[in-house]
Amino acid sequence: MGRNAIFVALLLGIMIFQVTVVNRLPLPGQAAPDLVLLAVVGYALARGAAAGAAMGFAAGLLSDVLPPAAHLFGHHALVLCLVGFIAGRAVESHPGAGPLAALACAVAGPVIAVATGALLGDPRTGVPMLTTTLPQAVLYNLLAASPVVWVVRRLVCGPEPRPVQVLGYVMRSRL
Repeated sequence: MGRNAIFVALLLGIMIFQVTVVNRLPLPGQAAPDLVLLAVVGYALARGAAAGAAMGFAAGLLSDVLPPAAHLFGHHALVLCLVGFIAGRAVESHPGAGPLAALACAVAGPVIAVATGALLGDPRTGVPMLTTTLPQAVLYNLLAASPVVWVVRRLVCGPEPRPVQVLGYVMRSRL
């Protein structure tokens, strides 16, 4: 089974885990981390902008139909497509910017969701969303970003090559 197929299976598992467990956790406030968004960011950081946008769009469409879909159909697909593209483009432009891009996308995801929701006329977008729910969602995403993105990138890319010194020469190895 290829790495993309493994990621798709992982993504389906993350979506089910998000809906059945994470969204029901008694976390303080009204928000929860968006593990699907963070998984798409990890995939985009590993595969680039085009693949990140495509996977974000597909994951967003699937999550748009998963209950409880309390937003407009296609809204999550738009958000994940944009965030996947941004993450992939950031790492294509600056290859060492992966961790910073992951944290930036963890913040940008909820902000883009609120902004596009307001543009699309979502009635839930208002002052309470901007003052309470948005900061909580950003905080939870920042807390969950590092482990989720690391696991996804590890599954998509495989183990990172480690430098090995043999007789004075540094070689890259897959140990």
